[in-house]
Amino acid sequence: MQQAVLQHFPDTRVSYRFTNRSMQMRFNGKCLDAINEGLHFLSELTLQPSESGYLRSDKAPMFKPSYVDYLENYRFKPSEQIEVRLVNVDESGFGDLEIDIRGLWVETILYEVPLMSIVSEAYFAHVDTDWTYDGQAELAKAKMRKLAEGGIILSEFGSRRRRSLQGHDIVIRALKEESELLSGQKAITGKLAGTSNVYFAFKYDLPPIGTVAHEWTMGIAAMTGYPTANFTSLKLWEQTFGNSLLIALTDTFTTDAFWREFLEHPEKARKWAGIRQDSGDPVKFCEDAKRIYEKLGISPSEKTIVFSDSLDDELCIKLKKVTDDYGFKSSFGVGTFLTNDYRKASNHEEKSKALNIVIKIASVGDTPTIKLSDDLSKITGNDNTVKTVRHELHV
Repeated sequence: MQQAVLQHFPDTRVSYRFTNRSMQMRFNGKCLDAINEGLHFLSELTLQPSESGYLRSDKAPMFKPSYVDYLENYRFKPSEQIEVRLVNVDESGFGDLEIDIRGLWVETILYEVPLMSIVSEAYFAHVDTDWTYDGQAELAKAKMRKLAEGGIILSEFGSRRRRSLQGHDIVIRALKEESELLSGQKAITGKLAGTSNVYFAFKYDLPPIGTVAHEWTMGIAAMTGYPTANFTSLKLWEQTFGNSLLIALTDTFTTDAFWREFLEHPEKARKWAGIRQDSGDPVKFCEDAKRIYEKLGISPSEKTIVFSDSLDDELCIKLKKVTDDYGFKSSFGVGTFLTNDYRKASNHEEKSKALNIVIKIASVGDTPTIKLSDDLSKITGNDNTVKTVRHELHV
C-alpha cells in the first residue's frame, strides 16, 4: 500500500487512531516506557543492503526499483508523528492507552504493524507475564499438520497482534518445517503459502504474501466520494501493480455496496483474481459471490476467496469445504490464532488472552474516514459521517 500511496498520493496528509477493543486489559507506566523505547528503536531503523537486494530480486516481484530506492532513504519519525499517553489512570497505576498518528500518508502508513506489535509485546512483558514459550513450536506444528491435511493454503498474517518477536519467530520456523515435512505426501494438499511479514519471508525464504487493507479504500473514499470508492480503489491499485496482487477487499463499506459496484464494472470482476472476506457471515458470502459471478457469466472455478476474519483451524477447514461446494478456490490468512495462542503458566487449562487492538486511518486532510464493515462491532469513524454514508449507499 505504501508503494501505491507513493505513486498516487505522495503529498496527502492523514491521521490514525489506536483502539483497544479489549477495554478490560489496561496498561501501566512500564508498558508506556516500553512502547516509547520501541518507537525510539523504530527511528533508528534503516534498510540494510541485503534487505534491499531481496526486495529488488524475483523473490519480491511486486516492488518497483523506484519504490525500493524510496525505502532505502525512508526513516520513521515517531517523535514528530506519534503521541502516546495513558489516560484515566487509577490508583494502582493502570490506565487506558491512547495513540495518535499524524503526517504524510506515504510516511505514516508503515506504523500500524510494528506499532501494534510493540504495544502487544509491551503488555505481555509488563502486565500479563503469566505465560511462557514452552510448547509453542509443537503447537504450531500440530496446527500446520491439521490445516495441511484439511487442504488449507495458509498465509501467516500474525505480525500485528503477536505476543512477541521471539514467539513469532518460533511459530514461523515451526510452520515452515512442518509444511516442508508434509509436502511429499500425496494425500496432503495443504501447505504454508507464505507470510505477510517481509522480514520473516526474507529470513526463512518464504513468499511475502498479503492483500490490500481497508485503509486504501477508506482513504480514497474520503477524497473521491463513497458511491464509487471501491471501483476507484481497484482502478488505482491496478495502475500500480498491473496484473498482480489482484485480491479485492469487499467489506470496507459493506459487501452489499461492493457487489453493486462489481456488477456495474464487470471488467473488474473478470480481471481480479479473487475477493477477500473479512467480516460478516462467510457462508452467506460464498453463496452471494457465486450468484454475483455467475450473473456476470464468470465461473467460480476461475476465482479465489481469501478468508481472514478471526480464523482458527476448525473454521478454516469448515470454510474450505464450503468454497469447494460452491466451486471456488480458497486461501486463508490466519493471524492471532498462530502468533498469540498461549496458556497461562500457572494453569495450563486457562488461556492467556490476547489483546484485541487495531489502528485505523481516522482522517484524510480535514475529512474524517469511516469503515462500515459487515460486522457492527467493527464500524469505525465519526457517527455523523457513518450515518450520512449509510444513507448515501443504502446500506
